[in-house]
Amino acid sequence: MASLSQKASIVENHKHQQLVEQVLDQVPDTQAIDSGQAARWREQIKALLIEKNAVIIAHYYTDPLIQALAEETGGVVSDSLEMARFGNQHDADTLVVAGVKFMGETAKILTPHKRVLMPTLEATCSLDVGCPADEFTAFCDQHPDRTVVVYANTSAAVKARADWVVTSSIALDVVDYLDSLGEKILWAPDKYLGSYIQKNTGADMLMWDGSCIVHEEFKAKGIIDLQQVYPQAAVLVHPESPEAVVDVADVVGSTSQLIAAAKSLPQEQMIVATDQGIFYKMQQAVPDKQLIIAPTGGSGANCRSCANCPWMGMNSLENLYSCLNQGSNEITVDADTASMAYNSLERMMNFKVSN
Repeated sequence: MASLSQKASIVENHKHQQLVEQVLDQVPDTQAIDSGQAARWREQIKALLIEKNAVIIAHYYTDPLIQALAEETGGVVSDSLEMARFGNQHDADTLVVAGVKFMGETAKILTPHKRVLMPTLEATCSLDVGCPADEFTAFCDQHPDRTVVVYANTSAAVKARADWVVTSSIALDVVDYLDSLGEKILWAPDKYLGSYIQKNTGADMLMWDGSCIVHEEFKAKGIIDLQQVYPQAAVLVHPESPEAVVDVADVVGSTSQLIAAAKSLPQEQMIVATDQGIFYKMQQAVPDKQLIIAPTGGSGANCRSCANCPWMGMNSLENLYSCLNQGSNEITVDADTASMAYNSLERMMNFKVSN
C-alpha cells in the first residue's frame, strides 16, 4: 500500500489531462491499456453508439476514460439517482450502464421497454452481496410494523420487498419525512449511512448489518494525521464511512453533494474520503483546487479497497466495446420482481417533486 506521504501527494496539479493520468495510476492493473488501443476502442464505441441508438450512463467511480467517453458522446456521469433519472428520460433505445449490477437492474426496472447492457455482469457491490433477498425478507417479516427503506445499493429482489428506495443524496430527507409521519424505519443495508441518518433525524431505525468495503477502510486517525500536513484543507466524507470518520468531516454527503461542496467551500485544498474515481468530475468542477485522497487503513488494510471499488474497476473500454458490439451482458429482471421494485423506485424518483 502507498505510504501516507504518497497518498497525500496524489493530485498535485490542475491540468485536466494530467488529472486523468494520475487517477488512472490508481485503478487496477486490468485498466492499464495501450493508448493506441484505447483510441481505437473509443472510436469503435462512438460508431456503435450511433448505429445502435445507444447512450453511456456512467457512475462517478468508474474509469476516467469511460467517464470522459460518456460525456463526449452525450451520455452522463453522475450518482446513482441521476443515473436512474437520465436513463428514464433519455430517448435512446439502448442504455449502456457502466457501474455495478444493481444500477443496470434499476435502469431496466424503470425503462422495461429499453435494452440495458453492462460492460460486465460480474461487477457487484459488497452492500448488495451482504443483503441476500431471502434473509432480508425474513428480517422484514419479523418486523411488520416498520416501514422498509433500502439503499439503492441492493438487488432488484430486495427493492421489491421495500417500501422506499433511497440514494445517499436523499436518504436523510426521506427518513426525516417518514419520521415526521410517526413511522418506524427498518433500514438496509449500510449500517454507517443508517447510523448517520439516525443521528441526524432522531428516527426510530432498526439497522441491517452491512457496509461498503471501500468506505469502511477510511480511518479517522489517518485523516487527522493528514490534516497536520494540510492544516487548511477541508475534509469531505461520504456517509458510508465509519462514524469516527464522519465526525472529523467538514462536509458529509453523497458523491454529487461532495462535488458541489468542493465548489462552494473557500478552502483551496480538499481531503476526500470516497472512491478515487470521483476525482475526474471533482477536478473538472474545481480546476484550481488541490484534491488529496484520504488514507485508508494503513498496512493492515485490504488492498482491494484502498479507495478504489474493485467491482467498479471491472468496467473497461474493452468490455464496454464488447457488450455494445455483441449485444452481450443484457440485464433482465423477473416481471413480478420488477413490478414490485418499481413502486419503491418510483417513490425515490418522485420524492423531491411530491414532497
